[in-house]
Parts: sequence; C-alpha cells; structure tokens
Amino acid sequence: MKIGIRRPSAKKMFRARTTSRAKRAVKKALIPGYGKKGRGWITNPKKAVYNKVYHKTTIGLGGLLKKLFK
Repeated sequence: MKIGIRRPSAKKMFRARTTSRAKRAVKKALIPGYGKKGRGWITNPKKAVYNKVYHKTTIGLGGLLKKLFK
C-alpha cells in the first residue's frame, strides 16, 4: 500500500477523459444502478476497501497544491 504523494500519469488522465467517458455513458444507459454511489461495495468489496484506504493514505498533486496555497 502506498503512503504519500501520488504521481500523476498524463496517459491515464487522457484515457480517463476520452475513451472511458463513452463506455460509462453506454453502461449507464443499459445497466440499472451503474455508477451509483456505493455500488463498488456490492460488486467487489475487497477492491472497495483497498481504494478507500489508498485514497485516505495518499494525496494527489492537486490536493497538495491546494494545501500549500490555502
């Protein structure tokens, strides 16, 4: 488990904003309940716990800049 600052990846940020947006829109139209808050705990509890801990123990570059210039 990582603790500290997350390193941004330009490639992953680009993919998340382009390719995945279309896929999410299609899934949301076809699958009832897709993308709703709390759904991750139902589909994959182990991954949901990992993500919860990861996001609480690390900080992104944007969050770090906010804290510095606040």
